[in-house]
Amino acid sequence: MAMEMSDLLQLVVDEGVSDLHIEVGAPPMVRLHGSLTPLETPPLRPEDTERLVKAIASDAHMQQIREKGTVDFGFAFGDQARFRVSALKQKGHFGVVLRQISNKLLSLEQIGLPPGIKDLLYRPRGLILVTGPTGSGKSTTLASMLNIINEERDCHIITIEDPIEFYHKHKKCMVIQREIGNDVTSFAEALKRALRQDPDVILVGEMRDLETMEAAVSAAETGHLVFATLHTTGAARTVDRIVDAFPTDQQAQIRTQLASSLLAVVSQVLLPRIDKPGRVAAFEIMISTPSIQALIRDNKTFRITSDIQTGAKYGMNTLDSHLLELYQNKIISYGEMITKAQDPQSILQKLGGGK
Repeated sequence: MAMEMSDLLQLVVDEGVSDLHIEVGAPPMVRLHGSLTPLETPPLRPEDTERLVKAIASDAHMQQIREKGTVDFGFAFGDQARFRVSALKQKGHFGVVLRQISNKLLSLEQIGLPPGIKDLLYRPRGLILVTGPTGSGKSTTLASMLNIINEERDCHIITIEDPIEFYHKHKKCMVIQREIGNDVTSFAEALKRALRQDPDVILVGEMRDLETMEAAVSAAETGHLVFATLHTTGAARTVDRIVDAFPTDQQAQIRTQLASSLLAVVSQVLLPRIDKPGRVAAFEIMISTPSIQALIRDNKTFRITSDIQTGAKYGMNTLDSHLLELYQNKIISYGEMITKAQDPQSILQKLGGGK
């Protein structure tokens, strides 16, 4: 019996799977708690994968795969979950990867963020960056932050996403969600337009290019609370990544702008747990202080980490200290702690060289 897409999606939702991979020549594969496992079914044939892709893709999406080789979109599986989809051609055949986006918005405690982060969500303006590799839970963190604002503040939120992941209902806030490709052509264009739409809070799904970075920083300076993501790990690298995107003659100016507008950088990685099934997030949290502002302005970002190490009273912590804490509490393995650490040597010194 041919496997139906609805059965696969139901399995993904029931089992709490994060990703579903469908490719010719292999059975469907699921990623559960970080590990990729094949389902016990026969390998898929070209006609199977095409049928499975067509079950979720519109005619316009199919056309785009044929013309461009790939298409990304989001869709809802009833009211059970949403999926972020990347459908593609490989070796002339159809394939697709689906990432499950839970409908459940978590509290900051459930995510593992310190309560101090909540204070930032009441700031009238500034830039909050949530960074980390793909699949590290950035979207979940951002959606939860926006949900707190939506429940507790009276304001206008505009999100610019590619594709829209979490759907936000209007609660105390009016929420407008715009999708790249469907509602607007690019992040930079959407950001420019957003400033004319009386927003208080703007979420930029990803700062992909110079134009978007420029628009996000200037929106934060001109009285908006802006949230954005970058694929960097650690606060210092994040600041460098933004500055380095600008031409040399503009870098001093962007450092000054960032120094005054950056409120916080939350860097995260997701790790498999060893105490129970599931994954846990480890965070680095940098909160802007006059000292950190000066380091950004004076191009001394290499010193930011030591400010974070001594900034516990402001709610700061380094990624490595959080990894060490998770390891010592027997939540993650020694190997995970060492491979994800920014400075494995100093962790080993703190452990006294032994496990």
